[in-house]
Amino acid sequence: MTKTILTTVLALSIRTIAAEPGPAKPIPASTAPLNDSSPSKGAFSTVYEDITYTFETEEAKNAFVQKVTASIYHQIGGKASMEAAIEIFYKKVLADDRINHFFKDTNMAKQKQKQKAFLSAAFGSPVKWTGLDMRTAHADLPGLNDTHFNAVAGHLQATLEELKVKKELIDQIMAAAGSLRDDVLNRKPAAK
Repeated sequence: MTKTILTTVLALSIRTIAAEPGPAKPIPASTAPLNDSSPSKGAFSTVYEDITYTFETEEAKNAFVQKVTASIYHQIGGKASMEAAIEIFYKKVLADDRINHFFKDTNMAKQKQKQKAFLSAAFGSPVKWTGLDMRTAHADLPGLNDTHFNAVAGHLQATLEELKVKKELIDQIMAAAGSLRDDVLNRKPAAK
C-alpha cells in the first residue's frame, strides 16, 4: 500500500465534502479497466464486489487483481467492513462535544455515504474518490484547530482498533493521517 493512497485518510474524517465531486483520479494504465466493459472491447474480465472490470490484456487484469487484493480496503474486508467502520466512527464523533457541532446541520445519511466512498478509495478500492481536496473541503469550517483534528484522529484509531484491524495497518493509516494536519486546518506547511 503506498503512502500516496493513505495520505488522505483523516482529512475527510472531520467532514466529508458537501460540494459536487471533482475529477476522478485515474487508475494507473497498467491496471486500468476499459471504460466500456462490453465483451467486444476487452477479452479479459474480473468481478470484484459485484462490479465487472474488463481489460485489453490478461496482464492488465492480473495487475488489477493483485493491486486490489493487496489493498488495505481488501485486507480489512471491503465494503462490509467500511460500512461497519463508518457507523462506529460516527457514533464516536457525534457523541464527542469537542467536534459534534461541526455536524449539527449535516445530513448524516449523506455524510456517511460520502465518508464510505472516500475511505474506500483511500484504502485502495477500485472505485476512485472524485471529491474535493482537503483544503477546499475544510475551508468553510471556522475555528477548526488541532484539538478537533486530534479528536477525530483518536476516534478513527479507536474505530480501527475496535474492528480489530491489524496494528501495522493502523500505524500506517494514522501516520499518513497525521501528515494531512496542515491541509485540513488550512495552514501553511511547517518549514522543513
